[in-house]
Amino acid sequence: MDLKSAIRTIPHWPKHGVMFRDITTLLKDAHAFNYVVDKFYERYRGVAIDLVAGIESRGFIIGGALAAKLHKGFVPIRKEGKLPYKTEKESYELEYGKATVEVHVDAIPKGANVLLVDDLIATGGTLLAAASLIEKLGGKVVECACIIGLPDLGGIKKLKQKYKVITLVDFEGE
Repeated sequence: MDLKSAIRTIPHWPKHGVMFRDITTLLKDAHAFNYVVDKFYERYRGVAIDLVAGIESRGFIIGGALAAKLHKGFVPIRKEGKLPYKTEKESYELEYGKATVEVHVDAIPKGANVLLVDDLIATGGTLLAAASLIEKLGGKVVECACIIGLPDLGGIKKLKQKYKVITLVDFEGE
Protein backbone atom coordinates (compact mmCIF):
# COMPACT_ATOMS: atom_id res chain seq x y z
CA MET A 1 0.00 0.00 0.00
CA ASP A 2 1.22 3.49 -0.82
CA LEU A 3 0.69 5.25 2.52
CA LYS A 4 2.01 8.56 1.20
CA SER A 5 -0.98 8.82 -1.11
CA ALA A 6 -3.33 8.39 1.89
CA ILE A 7 -1.70 11.27 3.83
CA ARG A 8 -2.63 14.84 2.96
CA THR A 9 0.16 17.42 2.91
CA ILE A 10 -0.79 20.97 3.87
CA PRO A 11 1.88 23.51 2.94
CA HIS A 12 2.69 26.35 5.33
CA TRP A 13 0.65 25.09 8.28
CA PRO A 14 0.74 25.91 11.17
CA LYS A 15 3.38 28.39 9.98
CA HIS A 16 5.15 29.35 6.79
CA GLY A 17 7.72 26.79 5.64
CA VAL A 18 6.14 23.80 7.40
CA MET A 19 4.75 20.93 5.33
CA PHE A 20 2.10 19.51 7.69
CA ARG A 21 1.42 15.77 7.29
CA ASP A 22 -2.28 15.30 7.98
CA ILE A 23 -3.34 11.72 8.77
CA THR A 24 -7.07 12.52 8.94
CA THR A 25 -7.29 11.45 5.30
CA LEU A 26 -5.59 8.15 6.19
CA LEU A 27 -7.94 7.63 9.13
CA LYS A 28 -11.10 8.09 7.04
CA ASP A 29 -9.81 5.60 4.43
CA ALA A 30 -10.81 2.24 5.92
CA HIS A 31 -8.24 0.36 3.82
CA ALA A 32 -5.34 2.65 4.80
CA PHE A 33 -6.36 2.84 8.46
CA ASN A 34 -6.67 -0.94 8.78
CA TYR A 35 -3.43 -1.41 6.86
CA VAL A 36 -1.57 0.69 9.45
CA VAL A 37 -3.13 -1.11 12.42
CA ASP A 38 -2.51 -4.50 10.80
CA LYS A 39 1.15 -3.67 10.03
CA PHE A 40 1.79 -2.73 13.65
CA TYR A 41 -0.18 -5.76 14.86
CA GLU A 42 1.93 -8.10 12.72
CA ARG A 43 5.08 -6.58 14.21
CA TYR A 44 3.99 -6.77 17.86
CA ARG A 45 1.63 -9.72 18.20
CA GLY A 46 4.31 -12.06 19.56
CA VAL A 47 6.27 -9.44 21.49
CA ALA A 48 6.15 -9.22 25.30
CA ILE A 49 4.08 -6.04 25.64
CA ASP A 50 2.00 -5.28 28.71
CA LEU A 51 0.57 -1.91 27.66
CA VAL A 52 0.29 0.37 24.66
CA ALA A 53 0.79 4.09 25.38
CA GLY A 54 -0.40 6.69 22.89
CA ILE A 55 0.45 10.38 22.75
CA GLU A 56 -2.33 12.95 22.46
CA SER A 57 -4.12 13.13 20.18
CA ARG A 58 -3.47 11.13 17.04
CA GLY A 59 -1.45 8.57 18.99
CA PHE A 60 -4.68 7.79 20.86
CA ILE A 61 -6.37 6.67 17.66
CA ILE A 62 -3.69 4.32 16.37
CA GLY A 63 -2.53 3.24 19.83
CA GLY A 64 -6.06 2.52 21.02
CA ALA A 65 -6.92 0.46 17.95
CA LEU A 66 -3.65 -1.46 18.22
CA ALA A 67 -4.08 -2.08 21.97
CA ALA A 68 -7.56 -3.50 21.34
CA LYS A 69 -6.28 -5.78 18.58
CA LEU A 70 -3.38 -6.97 20.77
CA HIS A 71 -5.76 -7.43 23.75
CA LYS A 72 -3.64 -5.06 25.85
CA GLY A 73 -4.50 -2.06 27.98
CA PHE A 74 -4.06 1.49 26.71
CA VAL A 75 -2.41 4.39 28.51
CA PRO A 76 -3.05 7.97 27.35
CA ILE A 77 -0.14 10.39 27.53
CA ARG A 78 -1.73 13.82 27.46
CA LYS A 79 -0.94 17.48 27.24
CA GLU A 80 -0.58 19.15 30.62
CA GLY A 81 -3.78 19.82 32.56
CA LYS A 82 -5.98 17.23 30.84
CA LEU A 83 -5.80 14.32 33.30
CA PRO A 84 -7.99 14.33 36.44
CA TYR A 85 -5.84 12.28 38.84
CA LYS A 86 -2.30 12.74 40.19
CA THR A 87 0.23 12.91 37.37
CA GLU A 88 3.89 12.69 36.54
CA LYS A 89 4.99 15.41 34.11
CA GLU A 90 7.79 15.89 31.61
CA SER A 91 8.57 19.12 29.80
CA TYR A 92 10.39 19.39 26.50
CA GLU A 93 11.54 22.04 24.07
CA LEU A 94 9.56 23.05 21.04
CA GLU A 95 10.85 25.17 18.21
CA TYR A 96 9.31 28.21 19.91
CA GLY A 97 8.90 27.55 23.63
CA LYS A 98 8.16 24.57 25.84
CA ALA A 99 5.44 21.99 26.20
CA THR A 100 4.61 19.43 28.87
CA VAL A 101 3.07 15.98 28.69
CA GLU A 102 1.76 13.97 31.61
CA VAL A 103 0.47 10.57 32.61
CA HIS A 104 -1.39 9.30 35.69
CA VAL A 105 1.06 8.17 38.39
CA ASP A 106 -0.60 4.73 38.56
CA ALA A 107 -0.88 4.18 34.78
CA ILE A 108 2.20 2.01 34.33
CA PRO A 109 3.21 -0.68 36.82
CA LYS A 110 6.91 -1.06 37.61
CA GLY A 111 8.54 -3.46 35.16
CA ALA A 112 5.78 -3.15 32.53
CA ASN A 113 6.82 -3.43 28.88
CA VAL A 114 5.24 -0.51 27.05
CA LEU A 115 4.87 0.13 23.33
CA LEU A 116 4.84 3.89 22.67
CA VAL A 117 2.72 5.01 19.70
CA ASP A 118 2.26 8.34 17.93
CA ASP A 119 1.41 9.48 14.42
CA LEU A 120 4.69 11.18 13.51
CA ILE A 121 8.32 11.65 14.49
CA ALA A 122 9.64 15.13 13.70
CA THR A 123 12.24 16.49 16.15
CA GLY A 124 11.52 13.69 18.63
CA GLY A 125 10.82 15.94 21.62
CA THR A 126 7.33 14.68 22.38
CA LEU A 127 8.30 11.01 22.05
CA LEU A 128 11.41 11.49 24.20
CA ALA A 129 9.34 13.20 26.90
CA ALA A 130 6.70 10.44 26.77
CA ALA A 131 9.37 7.73 26.96
CA SER A 132 10.88 9.50 29.96
CA LEU A 133 7.49 9.46 31.69
CA ILE A 134 7.15 5.72 31.08
CA GLU A 135 10.59 5.15 32.60
CA LYS A 136 9.93 7.46 35.58
CA LEU A 137 7.01 5.21 36.49
CA GLY A 138 9.22 2.12 36.22
CA GLY A 139 8.14 0.94 32.77
CA LYS A 140 10.37 -0.14 29.90
CA VAL A 141 9.86 1.27 26.40
CA VAL A 142 9.75 -1.71 24.05
CA GLU A 143 9.73 0.47 20.92
CA CYS A 144 8.51 3.80 19.54
CA ALA A 145 6.09 3.13 16.69
CA CYS A 146 4.89 5.91 14.37
CA ILE A 147 3.15 6.04 11.04
CA ILE A 148 5.29 8.87 9.66
CA GLY A 149 8.94 9.76 10.02
CA LEU A 150 10.50 13.08 9.04
CA PRO A 151 14.19 12.06 9.08
CA ASP A 152 15.43 15.49 7.97
CA LEU A 153 14.32 16.94 11.32
CA GLY A 154 16.59 14.64 13.34
CA GLY A 155 14.10 13.09 15.73
CA ILE A 156 14.48 9.53 14.47
CA LYS A 157 18.25 9.67 14.87
CA LYS A 158 17.91 11.18 18.36
CA LEU A 159 15.40 8.54 19.47
CA LYS A 160 17.48 5.67 18.06
CA GLN A 161 20.31 6.61 20.44
CA LYS A 162 18.22 5.12 23.25
CA TYR A 163 15.18 3.30 21.81
CA LYS A 164 14.09 1.01 19.02
CA VAL A 165 12.06 3.00 16.48
CA ILE A 166 9.83 2.10 13.56
CA THR A 167 8.02 4.27 11.02
CA LEU A 168 5.81 2.95 8.24
CA VAL A 169 6.53 5.78 5.80
CA ASP A 170 9.16 8.53 5.71
CA PHE A 171 8.95 11.91 4.05
CA GLU A 172 12.54 12.88 3.27
CA GLY A 173 13.33 16.31 1.86
CA GLU A 174 9.71 16.87 0.97
